[in-house]
Amino acid sequence: MGKKQTIRTIPQERTPMRELAPDVRVKNFLEVACGYSLDEALRESERCLQCPDEPCIAGCPVNIDIPGFIEKLGLNNLRGAYDILTDTNLLPSVCGRVCPQESQCEAVCTVGDTLAPVAIGRLERFVGDTALREGWVNLPHIERNRFRVGIVGSGPAGMACAADMAKAGCDVTVYEAFHEPGGVLKYGIPDFRLPNTVIDAEIANLRKLGVKFECNTLVGRLFTIEQMLDELGFHAVFVGVGAGYPTMLGIPGDSLNGVLSANELLTRCNLMRAKEFPSFDTPLPIGKRIAVVGAGNTAMDAMRVSLRLGAEKVHCIYRRSRAEAPAREEEVHHAEQEGVEFHWLTSPVAILDDGRGGVRAMRCQRMELGSPDESGRRRPVPVQGSEFDFETDLVVYAIGTNANPIMGQTSGLRLNKRGYIATDENLATSIAGVFAGGDIVTGAATVIQAMGAGRKAARSMQDYLHIRDIERPYRDADAGPLGSFLGMDTRERNFTRLRAI
Repeated sequence: MGKKQTIRTIPQERTPMRELAPDVRVKNFLEVACGYSLDEALRESERCLQCPDEPCIAGCPVNIDIPGFIEKLGLNNLRGAYDILTDTNLLPSVCGRVCPQESQCEAVCTVGDTLAPVAIGRLERFVGDTALREGWVNLPHIERNRFRVGIVGSGPAGMACAADMAKAGCDVTVYEAFHEPGGVLKYGIPDFRLPNTVIDAEIANLRKLGVKFECNTLVGRLFTIEQMLDELGFHAVFVGVGAGYPTMLGIPGDSLNGVLSANELLTRCNLMRAKEFPSFDTPLPIGKRIAVVGAGNTAMDAMRVSLRLGAEKVHCIYRRSRAEAPAREEEVHHAEQEGVEFHWLTSPVAILDDGRGGVRAMRCQRMELGSPDESGRRRPVPVQGSEFDFETDLVVYAIGTNANPIMGQTSGLRLNKRGYIATDENLATSIAGVFAGGDIVTGAATVIQAMGAGRKAARSMQDYLHIRDIERPYRDADAGPLGSFLGMDTRERNFTRLRAI
């Protein structure tokens, strides 16, 4: 990468990533994508044009210096690439695997105007995995202060906020309702997409910053948000509990045995390790013919998990066409390779009873696409007289999630009309000192977007606590002439050391 690259001189083909064969991987939970070798990563890095306008940075929710880390990678300076990545991204190994780069940074890659875009996500994963393997971690000098910060939820938003507040010198405690930290990364994403070893290694790096984790702690039941500020002595609180409350269809038969949410299926399999039965005795009923309703990433995970748990047939029921499916193209492709049968333009209208309180079949209706709705996708319209019965003994709903109502029920936090926590532009809530971000504010979003919200909230919390941010030492430089007190700029509202003589 010593000389200026042009679209004619770079490798024309995107470097492929090796994958386990479908007939092999469908029998285990090993990671499907094998990652780049060093030679493959170096070759792909040559495809970056180092554009002066850097559109990929603007396309990243946390504004990673993508050309910068790729340039270091191309020079075989992997530690330098890692240092640049972790300036803004706490979890490169995670984001490199599960973030939808094709609709974010890679979507605006200049190379993509003519050829396949640079494989930014794969390069990010390579650098992150190298760091985990080599034991690299960037631990800055931390000037401890008197502030205690509580984080509710250990998912990507909570982890990002915790890291920034720990680096700012605060005593940070993260409360997690489940028995292991990681949030949706742990309970919602199977090992074949995101191995638990990767999540655990990233959490270990947080512990090295001094972050403490308190698991099996359900905030809102054991104690409230208000009690965290009053009785537990936290100076500021961040709520990043996600939005994992499942959505059901509300059709006849919803309450039958054999109807469950994808969140329940995945949590039992991933976090509670039902996939390792009989070593773990977590109950998880798996039928012979499984119907998964929905076509997002969670639906793909539920279907592919079901195959690995022993289902004979797995079907995807989706009311729109393949073009409108919200899942990543890669995930749909992998599900097809593994034998999932897709029924596009099909919508359930009832779940049929087997006479013993279980599921016998699903009654469906054919659909056709009409005009676009508010999401921009064409609205599905029922085809009259097209109902038919579809034989199944287990139905899994993967049609979206909502905010868990526990926060609204147990605190004075103001909620919006959809039940999510209402915040201002700085992610401050209606309770002074309490901030919120991620899915509990926006609804379902990506890992990197949640991390961006966590970092934004951390900046607001530092402002609230009057902690100097060394990256933004003079935020009001145009406010007027400088003033000082005991040698310290008055706008920092911090402290200076004096020596008594």
